[in-house]
Amino acid sequence: NERPMKISTKGIYALEIITDLAMHTENGALESIGNIARRRGLSVKYSERLIKELKDQGLVLSLRGAHGGYCLGRDAGEITVREVLQAEEGELAPVECLTKETTCGIDCNTCATREIWSQIWQIILDTAQEVTIGDIIEKSKSLR
Repeated sequence: NERPMKISTKGIYALEIITDLAMHTENGALESIGNIARRRGLSVKYSERLIKELKDQGLVLSLRGAHGGYCLGRDAGEITVREVLQAEEGELAPVECLTKETTCGIDCNTCATREIWSQIWQIILDTAQEVTIGDIIEKSKSLR
C-alpha cells in the first residue's frame, strides 16, 4: 500500500465522509451511509468501501439493525487528519526511499535531496497530526 505521496480520491473522500459523519452525529445520533453518500455526491458502494477502512482502524463504529448506522469511534477532537489519511493511503511519504530500500543507485547517506524530502514529509505529517476532525468542523461552521 506504499507509494510516493499523492493523496488519492480515497484519502480526500474519506476525510469528507468522516467529517460529514461527525457533523451529523454530534448529539449521539447514528447516520446512514446512504445519507452521507448523497450529501457528498458519492456512490453508496464507494462510500461503504472507504468507511470500512475507517472502521477497521477504529475511527468509525457501526451498529446494525433497523435503527443502526455509523458514528465516530472517538471524539471528533481526538481523531487526526493523519489517522484518516493513513487509514486509506498508507504512509504518505513523498519519495519511497524515506520508508524503504530503493534501487535508485544513489547512496542514501550522500543523497542531497533525500534530506529535503524528509523535512517536507515531516512538515506534512506534523500538520496532519495537529489538525483534528473537530478542527475541520469548526472551520466549516465559520465558513457558513
